[in-house]
Amino acid sequence: MGSRQVSTSWQGKHVTVAGLGVSGIPAARVLAGLGARVTVVSDGDDERSRTQAAQLEAEGVTVRLGDGATLPEGTELVVTTPGWKPDKPLFAAAAEAGVEVWGDVELAWRLRGPDAAPWLAVTGTNGKTTTVRMLASILEAAGLRTAAVGNIGVSLLDAVLGEEEYDVLAVELSSYQLHWAPSVRAHSAAVLNLAPDHLDWHGSMKAYAADKGRIYEGNQVACVYNAADGATEDLVREADVEEGCRAIGFTLGTPGPSQLGVVDGILVDRAFVANRQKQAQELAQVSDVNPPAPHNIANALAAAALARAFGVEPAAVREGLRAFHPDAHRIEFVEEVAGVAYVDDSKATNTHAAEASLAAYDPIVWIAGGLAKGATFDELVVRSAARLRGVVLIGADRALVAEALARHAPQVPVVDLDRTDTGAMAAAVREAARLARPGDTVLLAPACASMDMFVNYDKRGEAFADAVRALAAEDA
Repeated sequence: MGSRQVSTSWQGKHVTVAGLGVSGIPAARVLAGLGARVTVVSDGDDERSRTQAAQLEAEGVTVRLGDGATLPEGTELVVTTPGWKPDKPLFAAAAEAGVEVWGDVELAWRLRGPDAAPWLAVTGTNGKTTTVRMLASILEAAGLRTAAVGNIGVSLLDAVLGEEEYDVLAVELSSYQLHWAPSVRAHSAAVLNLAPDHLDWHGSMKAYAADKGRIYEGNQVACVYNAADGATEDLVREADVEEGCRAIGFTLGTPGPSQLGVVDGILVDRAFVANRQKQAQELAQVSDVNPPAPHNIANALAAAALARAFGVEPAAVREGLRAFHPDAHRIEFVEEVAGVAYVDDSKATNTHAAEASLAAYDPIVWIAGGLAKGATFDELVVRSAARLRGVVLIGADRALVAEALARHAPQVPVVDLDRTDTGAMAAAVREAARLARPGDTVLLAPACASMDMFVNYDKRGEAFADAVRALAAEDA
């Protein structure tokens, strides 16, 4: 769609970039390329940071390692990486000096050309990446030039400033990114759900929700909310949107007017039809959603709502959902061994995600535990206890899960593996196999972060899958 022209006002402007990493380095390079005088500050001073610093300095960027607290003299703008918490001394100094702070998303928004592709934006505690990828698949099925970008791993700066031209972008935005993106205005946006997460960064649930709600500000066509999560609808009510922008709900039940929902195994639209009181447009079958777990159907409905807000026809919604395949470690079927299904949802790193995963199967032998990140597990156990055949606990904070199980599901057998080495996963799978019966599902949905035992959730999921395949080989 158009021009890649950007403002020439960057020439000689002194910009401080807070942090290195996957967003700080591209931001520094882009700004230096626009003629700004760029200084990168970083708390880190390890070998990797020094290597990155040397590369940037060779490109004319000044880098100060181990000195992330002080605002460089003469700074006219701060561009921060999403991980830097708002209570950093650097930001207090910027506020005192009257210097604006932008995130990399805000920078990308400001650098868009006059004919830039509109954004369909998605946030939420869980399901963002899946929904954005579903949305991109639907848009592609409609013949539109698009990409899944943002917090999903593809830089928005690259999408905005690169040579490839787009009709529309499917944009995943985290609460961190939204906090530092005051002027982003989406064509349409969705908040999938809200549950306590990253409260150490935001300071409170209220602040976390407010940052999520920023995604609705200035929406042009549709604010998509989860009818089963009243907090998301509240954010729509509080948003200042363009005249004519509509609130569009999605529900796993029968939809009302201006909603998308499910009727007799069919995804239907009562929002983008001529007569919302009487008409319902079929979009796809539940079986077109992969996998057809309840929370994934909700993701599909949210993606469909955003696509329909952009004018996509129903047939493209169906084709896009059929073509979509989820990323690894998201309710991923691994193998069936001795009549028991083994499912990897290592990406379920908080209680909200784990509850959604547990709701998709019955009965379950649940593998859980890891780093709790301040979470409590009572509500999760209360809601899921009836589905549990047994539980195998691993990881540093497994005692917190064990205590919740003892309080609310004392009848459920629990195996507590007192080890945090990576080999514990193979032992966990063996214990789960011992507890399971034919027809059961052994589900890795840890409800915790992985870093006590694994580099990341991917490595945890790979260890689970490897252990399941080893078990299958023995059973063969």
